[in-house]
This record gives sequence, structure tokens and C-alpha cells, in this order.
Amino acid sequence: MDAMSHLSPVPSGDPGGTGDDLAGLLRLSARGDEQAFARVYDATAPRVHGLVLRVLRDPAQSEEVTQEIFLEVWRTAARYDVSRGSALAWLMTIAHRRAVDRVRAAEASTRREATYHEQNQEVAHDATSDAATAALDAHRVRQAMESLTEVQREAVGLAFFGGYTHTEVARLLDLPVGTAKTRIRDGLIRLRDQMGVAS
Repeated sequence: MDAMSHLSPVPSGDPGGTGDDLAGLLRLSARGDEQAFARVYDATAPRVHGLVLRVLRDPAQSEEVTQEIFLEVWRTAARYDVSRGSALAWLMTIAHRRAVDRVRAAEASTRREATYHEQNQEVAHDATSDAATAALDAHRVRQAMESLTEVQREAVGLAFFGGYTHTEVARLLDLPVGTAKTRIRDGLIRLRDQMGVAS
């Protein structure tokens, strides 16, 4: 888009890019610029997934949480305030919070189930309700993924769950980079729509 023309590409060798570049891309993303958001993802996905994996130590859950993080970044990019810190720090804070929330939800569910069995009270719904709530987002993501076309699902799966950059996805799928980026971007937008996230 024309709005992208004044931004220099994210430098290779610096996964987060410069603070100014990433902040500018977030501002464009907040206005609905999917290409800018694709560049935010490309520049930060490996770091985000790595952080989540270190916290959760579970590859499957880490993939789901990473997906949820980027959906949150897409819909809340307008909340980023450059005066309060770097764009990368803001994004990584979201990632860390999401990962910790998942750990706490799992631990809380385990404690509640243990308490129920110890006390033998007839509160089965209460003992499992938080576990169901914690699994809801992941279930919605999986359902939304099923709504994608096969080519979109393949590209989005490699990008979000595999942690590959757009260039790597293009190479793995033997596609032009532009085509791979389009499939990932369109898949992400369709996921957003399927999950009922407002533009």
C-alpha cells in the first residue's frame, strides 16, 4: 500500500527490526493495514513463539497461544503507546502475559479438581468450569482454522505453528514470497472474521 512506502524494510539479522520501524508498522496495523501486520508478524514471530515455548514447555499449547497472541496484537494494535516503551517490548509483554495466563489456568484447574476429590462435594461443574474456559480460545482457534481453504491452512500452519518466516514458508511450499504472504495474510483475516473479532 502507499502508506507503507515511507517505511524501510525490517533489517535482516535483527529479528525485531528497529523500534521506529516496528512502531510504525503497528500504527498502520491499527488502521487495518494487513501488509503492515504481516511485516510485524514476520519480524517478531520467532521471538514470540520462543518466549511462549520457554514458559509453557509444551509445543502444542505454545502453538495455540502464539496464534492467540498475534490475533490479540492485530485487534489491539491501536493501544500501543510509543511513550511507554518499545513496540517489541509491548508485544513481548502481551506474549508473556498470555503464556503465564495459560500456565495459571492449567494450575488452577488442577488445584480445583484435587480439592473437589478431597472434599467429595457435588460441585462438578464448578470444579471444571475454569478448565473449560481456558480451553475455549484454543477450541475456537482450531474451529476457525478448519474454515480456511487448504492452501491458507497450510501457509498459516507453517507460519504460526511452525514458527517459519514468510520467506521460509515460500521456500517450503515452493511459492513466490508474495504469494506466501498473501495466503498467510488472507488466512489470518479469515481467522479474525470467523472468531468474531471486530476490525
